[in-house]
Amino acid sequence: MKEIVCKLLVIGAGPGGYICAIRAGQLGVDTVIVEAGKAGGTCLNIGCIPSKALIHAAEEFDKVRHMSSAPDALGISVEQPKLDLAQTVRWKDGIVGRLNSGVLGLLRKAKVKIVHGPARFRDGKTVEVETETGTQVIRAETVVIATGSEPVELPSLPFGGPVISSTEALSLTTVPKRLVVVGGGYIGLELGTAFAKMGAEVTVVEATPQILPQYDAELVKPVAKRLAELGVQVLTDTKAKGLSGQGDALLIETADGREQSLPADRILVTVGRRPRTEGWGLEELDLDRAGRFIRIDDRCRTSMRGVHAIGDVTGEPMLAHRAMAQGEMVAEIVAGRKRSWDKRSIPAVCFTDPEIVTAGLSPDEARDQGLEVRIGQFPFTANGRAMTTQSEDGFVRVVARADTNLVLGLQAVGAGISELSSAFSLALEMGARLEDIAGTIHAHPTRSEGLQEAALKALGHALHI
Repeated sequence: MKEIVCKLLVIGAGPGGYICAIRAGQLGVDTVIVEAGKAGGTCLNIGCIPSKALIHAAEEFDKVRHMSSAPDALGISVEQPKLDLAQTVRWKDGIVGRLNSGVLGLLRKAKVKIVHGPARFRDGKTVEVETETGTQVIRAETVVIATGSEPVELPSLPFGGPVISSTEALSLTTVPKRLVVVGGGYIGLELGTAFAKMGAEVTVVEATPQILPQYDAELVKPVAKRLAELGVQVLTDTKAKGLSGQGDALLIETADGREQSLPADRILVTVGRRPRTEGWGLEELDLDRAGRFIRIDDRCRTSMRGVHAIGDVTGEPMLAHRAMAQGEMVAEIVAGRKRSWDKRSIPAVCFTDPEIVTAGLSPDEARDQGLEVRIGQFPFTANGRAMTTQSEDGFVRVVARADTNLVLGLQAVGAGISELSSAFSLALEMGARLEDIAGTIHAHPTRSEGLQEAALKALGHALHI
């Protein structure tokens, strides 16, 4: 097989990799991308997109189920609904397929050569790929590592049988009667909530004192309230010890040291993700590491000349939109443009019920940096749009410097609040002050008014509370 020589080689066609390749192709860079699986990576195929599809289906089913079981305030009544999860999964797979084909089409439009198969480095400039037609050798001036991440497996709960990762959870064709979720982070709670809405008896086991430990307690409180309403049992300060002898229960140790057994048809382990650093020849490269991750600078350069790394393999935050931004930046650097990573904000969204959005600094993080802050918080109980959509739980919060009113961070929890994430990021990237947000006309009636009202509250003259 003839050797391929190119200017840019991208390893991995996830969000970071395919964006990098597309932008490079647009800029006229001779680009090759290698992917062992389907284009789109974890996010598109077994992560962000399919999970949000499942969450939406669960939400719709839960709404209809409640309309059939009790008098509805809106005056809507329906017969008892049924859920065909196998059809839901087929619908979800259809969305994934459309997006997957779209990514391949965009790569071809940008004149990127796509090579299918697992890649392995020979050295910092040479990769061999095991394709269906044999070994393909690729040599490149510049290489971008975008190999992503994978679920962490617990030694006491290896994946297999009743023990599943998020990947298998997204392909279940029947709703488990009893589901135990090990790990109360965003992945576990997103999927656990969805299955609870579909009728599963769900128990969440979290080793720390609080579910969603990366968020402050005030943001988590509405989520915990909703979990209780859904009948989800939450066990904090609790350790998962392993499977029972029959494999039909999870053995746990509670905060007071007692051992218990939780009957389960499925045990979903969501205790984090780790960089995918094995199987592609990392040992052939001389790359500095930051713990388990590849160390990079503000241009995503590694310690080896001509080798960049982007996305989850480079560390937290392990978010698709961070990888995309890195990929676009690296492509422009390879094309000769001057770019560096100078982002004030990478928003994070937790698609629980209600949703959580954070961008920039929380109140505690700002104070830990020695800053005196102003905080404005506006509850959705005072928001007309929230009332008319029967979703009043939650709030919007703004954190600003007390001396200049420069906005340092924005947080919110509420139904559909993920759609405010772009406004939060834009405010931070543009260096907005409280007066800028307060003086911007926000459409009425919308949830976005909560952002304006929070800024007004921080300035001392909220209008609707």
